[in-house]
Amino acid sequence: MANPKTTGPAQREHAPADIAVRDLTVNFGQLRNVLSGVNLCVPRGEFVALIGASGCGKTTLLNVVAGLVPVAGGTATVLGSAPAAGRKDICYVLAQDALLPWRTVQRNVEYGLEFSEAVKDERRQRARVYIEKVGLQDFRDFYPSRLSQGMRQRVSLARAFAVGRSVYLMDEPFSALDSQTKLLLHDQLLDLWDKSGATVVFVTHDIGEAITLADRVVVMSQNGTGVADEIAIDIPRPRSAEALQADARYHDLYRRTWTALKASMQ
Repeated sequence: MANPKTTGPAQREHAPADIAVRDLTVNFGQLRNVLSGVNLCVPRGEFVALIGASGCGKTTLLNVVAGLVPVAGGTATVLGSAPAAGRKDICYVLAQDALLPWRTVQRNVEYGLEFSEAVKDERRQRARVYIEKVGLQDFRDFYPSRLSQGMRQRVSLARAFAVGRSVYLMDEPFSALDSQTKLLLHDQLLDLWDKSGATVVFVTHDIGEAITLADRVVVMSQNGTGVADEIAIDIPRPRSAEALQADARYHDLYRRTWTALKASMQ
């Protein structure tokens, strides 16, 4: 799999497309086109952030890729085939951490692995590795009720990346967190993704978050009529979420993205 940290935009342009959406239309009921004429291609190993006004169809587009919403027109392919719910090569990370309250941190991270062919000892060890990657090794035996919201989201990240999927769909997973906790989780997500080689589509309303994480920011039109603009994030990796705050390139990209977002809402 191509490594997005060592290949530039020109190389990614020629990489195989893990996600390809062509002239996509999605209807909710008989009177409403939620998405119309949407085109999006995500090469293998790329991290794409979707931003846009509330109701523009960002989550609906994720749900199409996940096989949860039927396509009324156009086409969508994921890893070379039509989207389908329950695929084992895709992981969907929600805004809510969805941890099982009766399971410890260790057992929550093991949960996704229980549907794999890994034996019990292998599942336990792999879960331990990913718990350590998110810095929660001292909390393995804690139940979710004893964790902060930021810690719960770190467990969610560990559980997601422990299963080793090819494509990750992430719908505002950090939206409920304070700014300081977000910065820490941005660095942890980038580290997990860097080692995974996975393709990521990440929905957010936070321009700074999109620039920090993504290779490319896709601005969706307010009325769901497609992609209004795309901004290539040409800041080299690896990136530090904290260090970017003092980087002039980050602030220039922020202004460009905000300008594109405002234009998409007119």
